[in-house]
Amino acid sequence: MIRLTAKSTPAGTSYLATGQGHPVVLIHGVGLNKEMWGGQIVGLAPHFQVIAYDMLGHGASPRPQAGTGLPGYAEQLRELLVHLQIEHASIIGFSMGGLVARAFALHHPQQLDGLVVLNSVFNRSSTQRAGVIERTRQAAEHGPDANAAEALSRWFSREYQAANPAQIAAIRQTLAGNDPQGYLTTYELFATQDMYRAEDLGSIQVPTLIATGELDPGSTPEMARQLAERIPGAQVAVLAEQRHMMPVESPRLVNQMLLNFLQQAQTLRNTAEGIVA
Repeated sequence: MIRLTAKSTPAGTSYLATGQGHPVVLIHGVGLNKEMWGGQIVGLAPHFQVIAYDMLGHGASPRPQAGTGLPGYAEQLRELLVHLQIEHASIIGFSMGGLVARAFALHHPQQLDGLVVLNSVFNRSSTQRAGVIERTRQAAEHGPDANAAEALSRWFSREYQAANPAQIAAIRQTLAGNDPQGYLTTYELFATQDMYRAEDLGSIQVPTLIATGELDPGSTPEMARQLAERIPGAQVAVLAEQRHMMPVESPRLVNQMLLNFLQQAQTLRNTAEGIVA
């Protein structure tokens, strides 16, 4: 078991870092925090330097200022990389973290050399958009715990929920413990920015993987395919029988997919730089 001590950047971003090698940064989803990545930290750290951090308004990081948009969340990541003296990194974003990763790819392309978007959203239908706007309204009225039970039923399989009640309870406690304003600011972006600068996605020129679960109702396989079509050379992976929280529910399966992609991207970088393994 890897036990890490959280550190903070000058701007207050809380992060964990371990391992050596090419840097890989993990960005969690709305309402969660860096602790969701425990399975990936264990699986990836023997091969890479792995950094997981708390998004603005989550965990031990500061609350976003009023009106902060996706560029502000991308800037938080840039500040973290500067603090760690990392010039280039592969970025893995889950759900809302996938939107942040996309924004970072567009605003700071010179610092990106690999992109993974997991279980994220793109081009919602009118029905899907209405549903997430309603959940935003509930969160504004009742706080972060307003739709936690419904969220957990979407995120995890019934079997996993039944087999891991303590973990499910802990995740619900994490959701309920979020700063209300920080959570709402982030959730509003998650609800409305799935098409953020969609017309510019063709400018992303790094190895890219878009992946989701076959049974993820909010981040569907069709969304993954549509997003990948906008990014030159992007790969698509749809993991059979997986739901939204597949990095937590099936870490070994997800880790193998990530390792395959990251090592493939590393080989491409080495080839481009004239490095022979």
